[in-house]
Amino acid sequence: MNPCIVSDPSICGGEPCVRGTRIPVHIVFSHLAAGEDYDTVLKHFPRLTHEDIFACLEYAAFLATEKVAPA
Repeated sequence: MNPCIVSDPSICGGEPCVRGTRIPVHIVFSHLAAGEDYDTVLKHFPRLTHEDIFACLEYAAFLATEKVAPA
């Protein structure tokens, strides 16, 4: 997994966040899903980089490939 995405129980309750920030990955997704472009997201969160946004997208792709075992 991309080292830009970290999960630490002492930061945001262990939610996956962008390394070095308290910005949860799901917040970045929410802004992108709302139709904001990368530059707008970066204006809202000046500590983020383009690479951080790409890492969030890579994380989403990883989650989308997880398989659920039948019940």
